[in-house]
Amino acid sequence: MTNSTKLPKHLSGFHYIAQGWHLITRSGIKRFVLLPLLANILLLGGSFWWLYHKLDGWILWALDKIPDWMQWLSYLLWPLAVVSILLIFTYFFSMLANFIASPFNGLLAEKLEAELTGIPAPNTGMVDLIKDTPRILKREVVKILYYIPRALVLLLLYFIPGIGQTVAPVLWFIFSAWMLAIQYCDYPFDNHKVSFSTMRSTLRQNKIDNLQFGAAVSVLTMIPVVNLFIMPVAVCGATAMWVDRYRAQHALHHNPSH
Repeated sequence: MTNSTKLPKHLSGFHYIAQGWHLITRSGIKRFVLLPLLANILLLGGSFWWLYHKLDGWILWALDKIPDWMQWLSYLLWPLAVVSILLIFTYFFSMLANFIASPFNGLLAEKLEAELTGIPAPNTGMVDLIKDTPRILKREVVKILYYIPRALVLLLLYFIPGIGQTVAPVLWFIFSAWMLAIQYCDYPFDNHKVSFSTMRSTLRQNKIDNLQFGAAVSVLTMIPVVNLFIMPVAVCGATAMWVDRYRAQHALHHNPSH
């Protein structure tokens, strides 16, 4: 990928995930990929090992909630139960991994933006990163507070017989896709001090494409081995999207965060 001005004006969210896989191998940013990658491998790898030993019991619990008159649909609802558990589980641990790795994800987004635009990034040292960590973590808390009440409403649907096994998994997948788009697109926005509410409003302008991006991240997060690499891939893909679509609108009015 070269300077974003040479790219087509409209690219799908799926494109940016594919681009992210290419960008993590870019020579100028490889070293900034390592720490987010390590955090993701330790947290997501360990958590999937734990899930493997718990999944059968949780699936049986979900299927027990099916009313008698819907038992004939059990063979169709079983895959939905598996997907629902995986979606809830993977998003929770992805959120935890992103919280821990957020300072490094922000740094990765900053350095990649400089590579893509040709505009040098601020000379950020470890001391600068440590100083900025409380502000970065505060932004992560804002995202979590946005997520929790909406997630609780969706989780309550799972306890409603019939709805919890049919409608709720679909709504959860859409919600997870939106939250993952917010999670990863927020890093380049936050680097330029764009407020959380302004960032959400901006993403809604291309909501379908951003849902595509989040859906791709969500699906890849559920695939063993692939999910170990998804954090830096998503950060890079979201940063490329920022450069192509949103930077001209916001970056001129905000100073970089580092």
